[in-house]
Amino acid sequence: MDWRDDGIVLSTRKLGESSVRLSVLTRDYGRHAGMVRGAMSKSMRGTLEPGNEIRVGWSARLAEHLGQFRCELTGAHAADLLLQPGPLMAMSSACAMLDATLPEREAHPDLYHGTVALMAALKLDQWLPAYIRWEVGLLEELGYGLDLQRCAATDLASDLAYVSPKSGRAVSEAAGQAYRDRLLPLPAFLALGRASGPRADADMLEQLRDGLKLTGFFIHRDIFEAKGIKPVAARDRLVSHVWQLSGDNEK
Repeated sequence: MDWRDDGIVLSTRKLGESSVRLSVLTRDYGRHAGMVRGAMSKSMRGTLEPGNEIRVGWSARLAEHLGQFRCELTGAHAADLLLQPGPLMAMSSACAMLDATLPEREAHPDLYHGTVALMAALKLDQWLPAYIRWEVGLLEELGYGLDLQRCAATDLASDLAYVSPKSGRAVSEAAGQAYRDRLLPLPAFLALGRASGPRADADMLEQLRDGLKLTGFFIHRDIFEAKGIKPVAARDRLVSHVWQLSGDNEK
């Protein structure tokens, strides 16, 4: 058994004195694990940082074996973000979420390309809206997609302001006004026709918090709780960081 593919480092776990068990999201083979020998060397440690893009070759005697990886660095995203705590936390969160939620050896090419795009977007000013959109995409890829295109009550695509926690469908301002205490806020940058990120004004952090609350609600209910997965600590740290930006400790 032998193949080569492009991948994104998700995590490593030490095996013996000088090897690690590497988990990587590949384009064609999905989330895949393998052993990397000599991984504790200084040069290889820099290659295997979560979030980095690598070219991997995997080989094993039988398909069901752990196998061995040969790795070549193609994109050092982790090093690029070392001095940017927010984007670095978002990158760590994305890698940990993929590692915890994706089934092994099941291809998700759209999610792979979306994650590559996220790694580039984390170096831009609108990194957090990009991360929240990535979580919306993760939910869709895992079968829990949100319908944010039209109002569940009126079937109109305008004035969308809420999301139903029961159905995951958008609700307009007018249709949801009487039930707003039971609905989740839909930030404008996620609504149909509002693709740009929040403006640099007083409502920016509120929209971003609403976006993390929205995706977090469905991630916790439909993935963590439903599948018995322990909540991802890296995501919790990102959420805490965003709340601390405004001095608000409420989550």
